[in-house]
Parts: sequence; structure tokens; C-alpha cells
Amino acid sequence: MTDDEQVEPFSSDDRRQHDRSRLIVDVHFDGGESIGVASSKDISLGGLYMSTRTEIPVGAMLALRIPLADDHLVVKGEVVYTNPGKGVGVKFRDLSDEARKSLEQELPQA
Repeated sequence: MTDDEQVEPFSSDDRRQHDRSRLIVDVHFDGGESIGVASSKDISLGGLYMSTRTEIPVGAMLALRIPLADDHLVVKGEVVYTNPGKGVGVKFRDLSDEARKSLEQELPQA
């Protein structure tokens, strides 16, 4: 194999470290010069996808309020990809042990 024939070592699926669960709730977001409510599509311990027409740039840091069974979880997230006019992928940042435990209890077990 020559240097020009480099094979990409990871597919996009290999980059995901956590299994996703379908959880459709209204997520309140604030940051990236945007404030609003989006609908979650799926969620994992690593992040979530929010359906929104709001254009939020990649790299924007957001405060997210996610309703769970008994309470609301407030976490920080970074937009890691965007699908303009449709939604954004958000990676959780600095997830506390308490927040992680709340998510583990809420998400269906694989």
C-alpha cells in the first residue's frame, strides 16, 4: 500500500463510545448566541441529538436542561456537528458523577 492509499482507521460509528437510547423530550438550551427549546431524538452518556431549526455553530458551548422522570438534569454540552435546519449533535462536557448516575438510571439498559 502506498501513502496515497491510506485507509481511514475509524468509521463514524467507531467514534461513538456509548450506546444511544431513544428519548424524546423537550430540551431547553442556552448558549452559542441562541436560547430555545429543541426536541431530543436520542441520548447516551456521551451526548444527545437535538432536533431544532435554530442554527447553532460547531464548537458552541450550551447549557442544557433535560427533563427526567423526577427532575431536570442540567449539563454542559458542546456542539460537535450540525445538520442545518434540522438539528445538532451535542457532546456532554464535564458530566458530574451525579448527572452520570441520573442518566444511567433513566436510560434503558442494553
